[in-house]
This record gives sequence, structure tokens and C-alpha cells, in this order.
Amino acid sequence: MQDMMIGIDIGGTTVKIGFINHIGEIIEKWEIKTNKTNAGHAIVDDIWNAINHKFTSANIDIKSVLGIGVGAPGFIDSETGIVFEAVNIGWKNFDLAGQLTEKSKLPVFVQNDANIAALGENWQGAGNQAKNIIAVTLGTGVGGGIIVNGSILNGENGMAGEIGHIKVDPNGTPCNCGGVGCLETISSATGITRQGMDAVALNPNSDLALLYKQKGGLSARDIFDLAKSGDKTCVHIVKKTTDVLGLAIANIATVINPSVILIGGGVSKAGDYLITEITTAFEKYAIPNLREMCEIKTARLGNDAGIIGGAFLVKQMLDKSN
Repeated sequence: MQDMMIGIDIGGTTVKIGFINHIGEIIEKWEIKTNKTNAGHAIVDDIWNAINHKFTSANIDIKSVLGIGVGAPGFIDSETGIVFEAVNIGWKNFDLAGQLTEKSKLPVFVQNDANIAALGENWQGAGNQAKNIIAVTLGTGVGGGIIVNGSILNGENGMAGEIGHIKVDPNGTPCNCGGVGCLETISSATGITRQGMDAVALNPNSDLALLYKQKGGLSARDIFDLAKSGDKTCVHIVKKTTDVLGLAIANIATVINPSVILIGGGVSKAGDYLITEITTAFEKYAIPNLREMCEIKTARLGNDAGIIGGAFLVKQMLDKSN
């Protein structure tokens, strides 16, 4: 068996695991449920048991594995592999790298899940191995990964790239982080849905309100679908959402000067319509030399980005140590 890396992407619902070869091809991939009982105490055991089972069933020798790269939610010290806090799992000051190293006897490298996804997209996805890149994930929240000169930007304690918590409206909606008016409160799927519900309350006779009554709820996809059909209320929501996001990205780009900005996550399924609106806003706010050098694109790898990024992290870290 050729040398390979193990990529792991730990999420609040599932853990995705993959065996990846040195050129980024997925040899084997699968997922297990994230066991959040007892503050996530059993997650590492579950992961290693699943990997061991796959070694046996696929007749793979652990000696062919170069290392393990892990993406996990929350605030992470990438040098020690300690997860300071992952609220949706229950971890606090959790030694993820240490526990997984003890079980596997392999080199283990840990990054925030958004950073891992950015590495994966840049290696095998839409980033095309750009040196400077901003990756934005629009899902339940807004995640971000920033690559500068080919390496993930971590900062002093792993907080760099927390794009979702840039303050865009000081008088806005409270955020889960404890702040007010974060980008996440507007441009996430949750923020878009909240704007939709506010619009329903203001105009209970609108098409959006009618859809809400029919379905008993709203989603970001509902709002984009109505906007695409020309519904004025939903067009307004989309334009506000993308205008705020375009402004935030333009400000980050002023510091980073990227050649690529990638948009991923569930909201990115709105496709070209979303990308066009974000690009329009970005070009309105970014200075000419920045926008002329930068392209905004949809991320391409979907749920595989994290495991591929985990593999690349191993490759990158081992190359640096040699």
C-alpha cells in the first residue's frame, strides 16, 4: 500500500474520516456519528476504533500511514492540538492531539474545522493552490479560513480567521459569541432566515408570509428561491445579506490581498446568483488594485474538503519538519 494520510473532520453531528494518498486522492472515506454524551468524552475512542476497523476490513497496514490531520470546531491551539472550547460538542481544554497520538502512535496535527476546509479546497478544490486565499463558509454560522503565503493564519491563540464575528452592525442582533451585530447574525443561513421572519412580521400578506404559513417555517433556501423569482422582499434580504458580506470580505482583503475568495457551506448552493451578488458588493467596497487581482468562486469539494484538508495538513507539517 502506498503512503497515505488520515484526514478527520469532526462536526457536531458526524465525524468524517478519510484515507488520502499523497496526491490528494481519496482511497476510502466514511463517517460515524458524533457521540456528544458525557461532554464528548468517547469521541476520540470512537474515531480510533472506526479507523482500526477499517484497517482490518480494507487490509491496510498502519505502517503506510504518515500521520493524522484533524479539523475540529471551536477555538484551537494548533501548536499543541488542544481544543480550548468546542461548545457544540462539550469539549473544554481538551487535548485532542495528545489523546489521538497516544492511541495511534502517529504524528497528529489539529486545526479549526474552517481552516482545514480551506486547506482542502486550496489543495484539490477551487483554490488551485493559491498562496493567499480567503475561504468563507456560510452555514448555520459563518466560518472562515485564511491562507497567507501558503500557510493557515492562526494568530496567537487560534482566533485568526473568525470572520463570522467581525462586527458589522453595533446596534444589531445579539450573537452566540456574546457580542452584538456580528457578520454571522446577518449572512449565515440562520441570519437570512431571521431576516425573513422579521419581514413576515412586518408584512403578513406577502408571498413570503404565505409560504411561511404553508410550510410552518422558513429556510434560507426558501428566501433565495423567492428572490430568484423576483420577489421584492426576498431580493431585498439577499441584497442586504450579500452587501454586508461583500463589505466584510473587502475589508479582510485589504489586509490579506488574496487572489481567490471561496464561498462554501449550505448557503453557497444558491449558486451563481449568490456569487454574482457577493461579487457586486465586493467590487463596490474593495479598492481597485485589490478587486482586479481577486476572483470570488464557489467552493467545490463539499463535505470532502475537511478530510482532504486534514491530509494536506499532515503533508505540509511533515514537509516543514524535514
